[in-house]
Amino acid sequence: MSDELEAGEEMHKTLADPNAAERFIEEKRLGDRIRRLRLKKSMGLVDLGRHTGLSASFLSQLETGRVVPTLRNLARIAMVFSKDLSYFFESEPAPIFRLHRKRDRVRMPQTGVEPPTYTFESLGYMVPDRLMDPYFAEFVPLPAQVEPKSHMHAGFEFLYVLSGELAVRHGDHEATLGPGDAVYFDAGTPHSYRCAGIKSAEAIIVTMHQPSTSQPQLSRSPASAAARPAPANPAPRPNLADGRSGGAV
Repeated sequence: MSDELEAGEEMHKTLADPNAAERFIEEKRLGDRIRRLRLKKSMGLVDLGRHTGLSASFLSQLETGRVVPTLRNLARIAMVFSKDLSYFFESEPAPIFRLHRKRDRVRMPQTGVEPPTYTFESLGYMVPDRLMDPYFAEFVPLPAQVEPKSHMHAGFEFLYVLSGELAVRHGDHEATLGPGDAVYFDAGTPHSYRCAGIKSAEAIIVTMHQPSTSQPQLSRSPASAAARPAPANPAPRPNLADGRSGGAV
């Protein structure tokens, strides 16, 4: 019985503690969230006040944290931006910042083609649930009789040539790119690359995961995030053909 009483007293102290309430409000950064919503809509304080029925000076104090909003005021603001009231109390995701040192990257050959026509390194393998995959790729000169293998995948692709010459075929189009040239294309169309010079060509390639609106989505095996391979248990090879690192053909 005494334990129950002590637990009840502790709960009462926690709920009634004004300092705990203040800390909770500070952690949720309500003012910052209101300000971000307003700036995303390029809306001034006066405009927001006109939509909510709150004065611009009061809204300014809300954003700077000098006053604490009531649920009624938060609801008014939430409705202006088509947000649920819970938006102001949900935990914010931590900003993503992942550093990829050159010494930590692993260079892998193209899969499914012998001999491989390029090697590449994933520049984003440490980022989970990423929306794009950046690569550094090196394309080697091919014998004249060897045709590069075409591939396609849902999404889009961006390529920037660092050095050498690179021929890019996209459907019926073909272009030769030199250092500083770039191309952005729908990856749902068959495409291929070919080193166009006597020396290797180097490029940065970024594949985007969102599906193309002009092409049907292609079935592909789920891709897993590539990890740095260890000698005893090497990670699966990344594959540019499916637009994701960590996949295998």
